[in-house]
Amino acid sequence: MIRCVLLSLLVLGGLLAQGLPVRTVMVPMRDGVRLGTDVYLPKAEGKFPVLLTRTPYNKAGSAAAVAPFVAAGYAVVVQDVRGRYQSEGSWVPVRDDPNDGFDTAKWIGAQPWCDGGIGTFGSSYGGATQHALAIAGAPFVKALIPRNAMSNFGRYGLRHNGAFELRWLNWVLTLGNPAGTQYLRAAAERAASSPAAAQALVDLAGQVQEYARALPLRPGTTPLQFAPDYEKWLVEAMGHGDYDAFWKDHGSSVVDHLAEFKDVPAYHVTGWYDSWGTPAANLNFVELRKAKKSLQRLIVGPWIHSSENLNHAGLAQFTPDAALDLPAFQLRWFDRWLRNIRNGVDTEPPVRLYVMGGGDGRKTPEGRIFVGGKWRDEQEWPLARTVYTPYYLQAGGKLGPVKPGKAEPVSYLFDPANPVPTLGGNISSQGPLAFQGAADQKCRTGYWLCRDQLPLGARSDVVVFQTEPLAEDLEVTGPLKVKLWAATDGLDTDFTAKLVDVYPPNASFPAGVELLVGDSIVRARYRKGLERAVMMTPGVAEEFNLELYPTSLVFQKGHRIRVDISSSNFPRFDVNPNTGEPLNGNRGKRVARNTIYLDGEHASHILLPVIPAK
Repeated sequence: MIRCVLLSLLVLGGLLAQGLPVRTVMVPMRDGVRLGTDVYLPKAEGKFPVLLTRTPYNKAGSAAAVAPFVAAGYAVVVQDVRGRYQSEGSWVPVRDDPNDGFDTAKWIGAQPWCDGGIGTFGSSYGGATQHALAIAGAPFVKALIPRNAMSNFGRYGLRHNGAFELRWLNWVLTLGNPAGTQYLRAAAERAASSPAAAQALVDLAGQVQEYARALPLRPGTTPLQFAPDYEKWLVEAMGHGDYDAFWKDHGSSVVDHLAEFKDVPAYHVTGWYDSWGTPAANLNFVELRKAKKSLQRLIVGPWIHSSENLNHAGLAQFTPDAALDLPAFQLRWFDRWLRNIRNGVDTEPPVRLYVMGGGDGRKTPEGRIFVGGKWRDEQEWPLARTVYTPYYLQAGGKLGPVKPGKAEPVSYLFDPANPVPTLGGNISSQGPLAFQGAADQKCRTGYWLCRDQLPLGARSDVVVFQTEPLAEDLEVTGPLKVKLWAATDGLDTDFTAKLVDVYPPNASFPAGVELLVGDSIVRARYRKGLERAVMMTPGVAEEFNLELYPTSLVFQKGHRIRVDISSSNFPRFDVNPNTGEPLNGNRGKRVARNTIYLDGEHASHILLPVIPAK
């Protein structure tokens, strides 16, 4: 704690030297716990509209985000969430943020420098805290900008159709410093049950890959036991699959608390490669727009998580205007709703999308592939003119819109000791586990999970289906769903699906590029719904539904559309041991024989949201 306070004082001193007034207050919550809160005020005297962000990532590092708002005449409040850095109490992700957000907003509204209006900002976990205080009906709040918001995470983002997203293993083992930031030691000292154990927690952050390989995680067997808040939550979350109150009432499940959610204007921000794209676009925006009178807006760029300032995502390079001027974007929204400035933001189309594709596929100086793209305004999401078109998985590895007739199923062996490596995707906070965004689906030297340099499609446990080269461009914009008919020889297993844009060879990429568009997984025991587990009957074909994250992409003439089916995607998701044992409680592993059905009666397919050419 002493080190954390000293660090905060150093940062605050630097801000004062820059002429940015700031003071720290310990704000009391209803249960007496005090939360460390920094207040930044403009140099002028008077009352100001207030912008609030509540973060687990150390309020002391907020100067860059705060400065443009203060310069524009806003008071800004930045608060460490409960149990983190300078705030008291015990940490449980988001659980206490509805009440804490409410109490903080109430405190702000009573301050002499507040004009009675609050807007909220923040990304990821900082988006979750916005949803949490809106669910609590926090007073004085008049506008939200939940960016890449952690929400509905028992469905997608933490658990995913029953599987567990291992970025949370990395997040917890690094005590919320997934990129190995300068604040790791301060977090360790704050979390440690004994001061002597802080170094063990710092060292633990360097062993994430080893612990990912050694799962399941058993309580009391790792140095995480010295951070009891973190261990207790992680072990429970990894073992709790049923979608019940543990997930629904965990603080930011918007779709489970629509009635309580405060009716205020909200601008939802996400990216096609963001780890929260499905909750943000397909759930929060869609459902709040139905349920509320206030304006709901959506913007989706070609971004990875919390990277709206970039015009690339992994291997994919887009046009220069793909990057967002985030401070200007946010100020327009807040100026309209907190200052009543008629700047036109409320008369613009409700949806703005970046449609990827159209580039020439050349290699950029940075080594990326030029995918290209352009912005487009729309009136709704999903688009009303969408033609939902099934592309069927067919015998011989073919993919197309013609429904198959008779066909033999395809079987493969899934060995949990040799999972398919994660190569890109809708991930974040992975740290040393995996990289984000669009990626060529070929293994490469030096990547910790690759044993060779072969394409993933060359593995015997990856079943590839692809179209012939396209005769014309085909735009796919909207939610992506796969319906799979499959069986296994045991009680439980997983099935995965990937959508891939296959570039033909060119001078820059003589082997072509197999560019990942999106992926998903389903744990077999939850094929009938997330509310309760139902084990498989060995050898019996059943229906599985997988929702990939949404996209907007033009598959260009000459490209192929590809769907890969397998049973693992590690370490994006935990690996199913195929034994049917309790989640995070297995002692054994077994090789499963899994079967994909391709006949007309069991018409496995991906449902593509095709946008007709004008």
